[in-house]
Order: sequence, then structure tokens, then C-alpha cells
Amino acid sequence: MIRTTLATISVLLALALPARAADDFIAAPTLRASVTVTSDVVRVGDLIDNAGSAAMIPVYRSPDLGTTGALPVAQVLSVLRGKQVIGVMTGDIKEVQVTRLARTLVHKDLENAVASALERRFGLGDVANITVTFDRGISDMRLDASNSGALQPVATRYDARSGRFDVAFEIVNDSNPTPTKLRFTGNAIETVEVAVLARDIDRADILKSSDLALERRPKAEVAGEAASRDRVIGMQLRRPMRAGTPIRVADIVKPDFVSRDQSVTVIYQVPGIYLTTRGKALESGAEGDTVSVLNLQTKRTLTGTVTARGQITVQGASQSAPTPAAVEQTSSLKRDEAPAPVDTAALLRNLVQAPASPAQIAQAQIPQVRVTQAPAKSE
Repeated sequence: MIRTTLATISVLLALALPARAADDFIAAPTLRASVTVTSDVVRVGDLIDNAGSAAMIPVYRSPDLGTTGALPVAQVLSVLRGKQVIGVMTGDIKEVQVTRLARTLVHKDLENAVASALERRFGLGDVANITVTFDRGISDMRLDASNSGALQPVATRYDARSGRFDVAFEIVNDSNPTPTKLRFTGNAIETVEVAVLARDIDRADILKSSDLALERRPKAEVAGEAASRDRVIGMQLRRPMRAGTPIRVADIVKPDFVSRDQSVTVIYQVPGIYLTTRGKALESGAEGDTVSVLNLQTKRTLTGTVTARGQITVQGASQSAPTPAAVEQTSSLKRDEAPAPVDTAALLRNLVQAPASPAQIAQAQIPQVRVTQAPAKSE
């Protein structure tokens, strides 16, 4: 019984010895070829693996935020020996690259942060229309990588008359309960995107795409509604304007299709009749404008609508003369009835308002006039 027990204990001890030897083995410290740090110091544990109790000992000052520095291996080993760290395995490493991580705030991000703090406050509009200029030449800004929070405005001041702003921000960080504070001052103005003339433009010129450029201008410089490029193309200016001038909606008009004293085609139109003759425009007008026109045949002044370039249409309903009975009958024919003949001479007298003698009516022709009679409708 005793012998069996001793044999069992001997076997258990033999099995336990390799495991204990493995626990007593300590891995040798090994140098790293590339190191990244987030704090302002480099520690032993950053440089080597298996640093043990020496891991938290500081040995170097970190490179600047967002930059990388190189350390010769011989120098690193010398510094480590001074910290009682020996037996470091280096392999074939010649130098150690140390990079300090950082959070970078680019200039545009800072502008947007300030514009967002001012958006729709103090009489300003949307972020996209606020232009920010800092007092100092701020470019990209680097912060410790632990500053992971968003830029939160905590104090905002703005003078609408001068455009001066003073905005303070806080950023929550991971390693410190006290947030990082940033403060920016400068000028902020609201701007609008407006079409600007690329060359001097005369009143009669039709605006083309090549005549325009898009620019952002201070809203205060553009009195009234700014005109977009699409709205300006194909229009005319109300007055001559010089290159670089922003264009407002009030500065543009539809192009004139008819000019004063221009020879034009006058169209007389009533249901079933289409009549043209020559006339002279007594005033300028764009498409859709109502203008006066002189009928060169009758020397009478009529009022019509500009419908195309060099063309004015006079609707029969706009004249004081009644519609001939023959025209009325064409719209009320009964089935199988023959259409009544249209009295063309009477119609011309009513539409054109020209005095006509029996001989002129019998002649049935008017110089420079075309008459088209529409066929009568049948049910």
C-alpha cells in the first residue's frame, strides 16, 4: 500500500516538472522596428516587446504631432542599458521608426465649425453661404490623438455691423476628463453665388454662357435677388454694364423681338381666317408684350402681341368691329347644309378697318396681303 502511494507521487512529480520549467521561462526583450505613440513621451514598453516591469519607464521625448522620427539601434541600446534594460534582441534592425499619432483639423473643417456656430443666427443664413476668415494664418491644426470628441461651440459672439466673430470650442478627450479648449476670432460674412459679367455688355446684346462667370460676392453688395447663370443666358440687360458687375434679376429682361420703327409682319387672326400684311412697330417689345403697330396699308394704329421676331399678332376679338355673320354661320351649320360663302371684303373691312369703295371690293385683291379661308366645319 505504501509502495503504491509513493510510486503514484513520483509519477505526478515527474509530470509536473516540465510544466513548472515552462512557467519559469522568461521571453527575451525584442526591439521593434516601427513604433507608434500617442503621448508626448516614448517609453521602454513602446520600443521593445517583453519589457516586463521596465515597460513604463520613459526614455525619449516623442516627435511632433503627426510626424515620424528615426533612432539608430546603437543609440537605443545605449539608452536602454542606462535604464537597466539589457539583453535586448535586435535581429537585423538598423534603426527604429517612431511615429506620433495625431488628430488633424484641416482648415476647411475649422471654417465649417465656425460657420455652423453662426448659422441662422445674428441675421446670417445657411452654412454654405457664410465665408469665414481667421485673424491669424490658420492652416491645418494637429491635436493629440486622444482628442476624439467633436468640436462643440461653448461661447459665440458676433457683431453684424463689422462682421467680427469670437467663437470658443471644447473637445472631449479620452485620457483627460478636462476637455481641450480652442478659440478662434476673425470675420464672417454672408455671401451669395451670382452670375458676373466676363466682359462689357451692351443693352442690345443677347447674353451667352461665355459672357458669364459664377462668383461668390458679399450679400450686401448684391441689392435684390441675385440672378443664376441659367436664368441669365438668352436674356438682355436693361442697361449697358461693365465686366465684373454682378447681375441681379432686376437687371435682365427678355430679349426684344420687335424694335421701335422696325418693319414687321402683322397677323390678323380670327376663327377660320388668317391674314398677314406689313406694318411698322411703334414701340419695342419682347415675346408676349403688347405693343402698338401701324398698318402700312390703312395707316391705322392697332394693338397686338409680339409672337416672334419681327411679328405682331392682332386677334380679331381685340378689334371693335363685329364678327361677320358669315363667319358665325360656319360654326353652327346643320348636317347636310351647304356652307354659306364668306364675305371676304366685309371681313377685311372689319379686321383691317380700311375704307373700301365698291370698285376696291370688286377687285378682291389687296397688295401685300395673303388671305386664307378655313373650310367650314360640318357636324
